[in-house]
Amino acid sequence: MAKEGGYKIENFYQGGYSTFKPNNIPGITTGSLGLTTDPRNANVLQEVSSKLSSGVKQIELEMVSPDSFDQVPKQQFEELRRLQKLTGVDVSVHGPVIDTTGVSQQGYSELNREYSEKKILEALKRSFELNPDGNVSVNFHTSEGIPGSEWKTLGGEGKERTAKKLIVVNRESGKLAPLEGETMFYPGHDLEKGEFKTPEWRVDNLNGSEWDNSISQLIFNKEKADEILQKSEPVLRKVMDNEGKLKYSMEEIQKSPVTMQALNHYQNAAEYIKDTEQHINSLFNRAFTYGTDEQKQVLKKLSENFKTEIEKNEYDLSLRSNALQKLLLTMKNHQLAPDVYVPFDEFAVEQSSKTFGNAAFESWKQFKNNSPIVNIENPPATHALSTGEDVANVVRESRKHFVERAVKEGVSKSEAEKQAEKLIGATWDVGHINMLRRQGFNEKDIIKETEKVAPFVKHIHLSDNFGMEHTELPMGMGNVPLKEMMEKLGKQGVDSRKIIEAAHWWQHFKSSPVQVSLEGLGSPVYSGGGPYWSQNIGLQQGYLGGYGMMLPQGNYQMFGAGWAQLPVELGGQMPGAQGSRMSGHSME
Repeated sequence: MAKEGGYKIENFYQGGYSTFKPNNIPGITTGSLGLTTDPRNANVLQEVSSKLSSGVKQIELEMVSPDSFDQVPKQQFEELRRLQKLTGVDVSVHGPVIDTTGVSQQGYSELNREYSEKKILEALKRSFELNPDGNVSVNFHTSEGIPGSEWKTLGGEGKERTAKKLIVVNRESGKLAPLEGETMFYPGHDLEKGEFKTPEWRVDNLNGSEWDNSISQLIFNKEKADEILQKSEPVLRKVMDNEGKLKYSMEEIQKSPVTMQALNHYQNAAEYIKDTEQHINSLFNRAFTYGTDEQKQVLKKLSENFKTEIEKNEYDLSLRSNALQKLLLTMKNHQLAPDVYVPFDEFAVEQSSKTFGNAAFESWKQFKNNSPIVNIENPPATHALSTGEDVANVVRESRKHFVERAVKEGVSKSEAEKQAEKLIGATWDVGHINMLRRQGFNEKDIIKETEKVAPFVKHIHLSDNFGMEHTELPMGMGNVPLKEMMEKLGKQGVDSRKIIEAAHWWQHFKSSPVQVSLEGLGSPVYSGGGPYWSQNIGLQQGYLGGYGMMLPQGNYQMFGAGWAQLPVELGGQMPGAQGSRMSGHSME
């Protein structure tokens, strides 16, 4: 807006620049917005009733605490169902925020993951009671309480993202560990600069080193056994047959100290070799369990060759040791090192999608076309599985699990895919993804992550912040680039339910965030278009409505403009005379 004399027109007129050019965000109307209940209050019936007074037609039960969810009596859900029919309000659910990957402080456990799956299924069953004739939306975070990797680049357009710090998991033990980039110094290299190794390189090196060290230790132990055999076998050939059985009784063998000593050494060597073989079995199992398809093909061939060698030399300990030697040397190949340590984000997608896919399928088996919709939400960007790419991957893989389960139970693949797409989607929390700014990313990066998840979005959480802390303010009060994000979401954003999450506004300002959200979002008062809420004129001005009333009456009174300063008797607004100059008393 042009300015004269250093003053801007928005400083004087209601609504600021929005009065003339509203910051209208596509896809957001008054009727598309909803509120959450207080997550601390299990009396959801009271919460919903009080929130209805704000005029919203969509309300989300904020059941983020597993304890709070269990404290809500089933009768309240029945009452809410009746209240929905009476008022026309549409209720969704924010399910318990729990870890869905099976990882705890003690590490990964499949039992933990299965327990999370049961919790999610129970939440879906309870939520079904709110709308048995429709498909109630139920949101769950991809993960909870697990630190996320810190990214240097977020990838996209065929490029993989790169890390500043990777959280890795040992797939055998389930233990997590952080790996950061590190400058290393090697003999013969430039010791002034060193050689910088990325977190990704360190993961590969960790897998290779552990594998190589494990194989080398077994080779060392087996060589000890070979040394013992070389000393004892010449003596024992005289007293043992081709099947390794003694030709003489122990009483006779004990008569010869040399033979007895050789026999003891032979038995020790046999134990060494047996122990080596057990460790080889364990390593082979690790390689086959966590190996790629190409690695498994190589291992299958190794297994067949080893079996042939062993069958030929079943009783000859030396030849059996030689067969183990060949197997160990072949397995020592760095190319066969399994990925036991992997970035946690990859591992978490695998486990989390199993949890969501199984729970959604079990729900569908019971409720069919009226099954609740599982919407998978990005947690704050400091947590694991928090980017647009992560959420898209979890939704995609969850749908695959759903389809696999359904096909196994006789459902056609096309029908299974149709139901999976309908019942599993994404909730995009615009405030959570804005916290990527903590890692140095900018507005363009945040918008790009929105574009990655856009095809899967069915539900949106609206909260604003400044990208540094998990703050929940009404939109327009921070730096979340919502307008650009909604443009990237396109039709998915228009069709999605949009819930205002403004816990910190409720907490500190003690008032409903609806009006300030409508102003900040540039929402039109009527569905057909303007005027907009940021242009509303009232005696009590909103935070985002500009400075003061349009043509405030105070200006007329102060500067005497127009007829305002005339007495009431003459058509003005100032108090008039209570008498006259000729009445015998002065004017009051």
